[in-house]
Amino acid sequence: MTLSQDILAEMAEIAPDSALAAARAVREAATRHAQGSYETLFGQQDNDFPLDERFAVAARVAKLHESDALAAHYAGFGIADPTSPRLAPALAFARLLTFTPVEATPSALEALIRAGWSLRGIVTLAQLIAFVSFQSRLVVGLRLLNGKNIHVAQTPTVAGFWHTSPQTISGKKAPVHFTRDELHWEPWLTAKPLAEFTPDEQALLAKFGHSDSPYFRLLARNLPVLEQRTLTDKGIFYTPGGLPRAERELAATVASKINGCIYCASVHARKAAQLAKDETAIETLLAVTPGEQLSDGQTPGWQAQIDFAAAISVTPPSLSVDHLAAVEQQGLDPLARLDLLQSAAFFAWANRLMLTLGEPWQE
Repeated sequence: MTLSQDILAEMAEIAPDSALAAARAVREAATRHAQGSYETLFGQQDNDFPLDERFAVAARVAKLHESDALAAHYAGFGIADPTSPRLAPALAFARLLTFTPVEATPSALEALIRAGWSLRGIVTLAQLIAFVSFQSRLVVGLRLLNGKNIHVAQTPTVAGFWHTSPQTISGKKAPVHFTRDELHWEPWLTAKPLAEFTPDEQALLAKFGHSDSPYFRLLARNLPVLEQRTLTDKGIFYTPGGLPRAERELAATVASKINGCIYCASVHARKAAQLAKDETAIETLLAVTPGEQLSDGQTPGWQAQIDFAAAISVTPPSLSVDHLAAVEQQGLDPLARLDLLQSAAFFAWANRLMLTLGEPWQE
């Protein structure tokens, strides 16, 4: 088998002359770099994480998301023995990231190190799991936008749990509730020192503003994957027209509430409040307690968007035609609907990295 030329269009059965294809063309950077992330992750010839192991993990993650066609796609390349001493802890890590990333601790990373995984291999593994979490959501969401049949899971679309310990592993003060305050983040694995990057690699990190960030210098242990991920992010969030930027940031905040990612929510709730000029609505969202509906107390327009974003963010996703009808009724056109989907789905990727490779702290 060979890699698909456009895996998402293939899985979602998107006709080239359709309105959805036109919307994806407008969002060309997001479309191109989501595909580029797939091609990079599954094209690298890397001894730290061989391809047969990558396909095995990808197939398992897609299956856990009940994305059967995507799982079959990855399994079709030939997969490594899932019971091998290296792959067994990797698949346990995949299950943790898929269902309960907020429960991650350094012990999961230590198990991988004991099984012979390098730091680069672990970072690539986390990226792959988080990427397929993003990709599987795009498959179901794009199929829905395209009028195709989808599987609707019965997962409750409610706020998730979050960390409430007042201290980080290293003893720093930890945030214990969702906030718009600026937070810091520290890795549980050693970020790559800036001096160890080549001049060209340093220039790329500087171009994206990543040089001083321990988070991005950790992810840069596999810089080609990080580059594609960063360009996907920019293609989703930093583009004109379609869904207003405030509401893309709203979708990111909703996903972060589902997954219990206090750090991600702090960044994107702050942006959403600034851009929407509505601190009260964002504070209402941040204050929702575990097990409660995230859209309570919001305007009808934001209720529809929050419910849509929450349904695509739970695992497995429970997005349905009712969610689509609600955002259509609120006036979202095909491009805005695509923006909403991609903004929420991207944070399935972002939250999982933030929650499982380190933790936030505050002054």
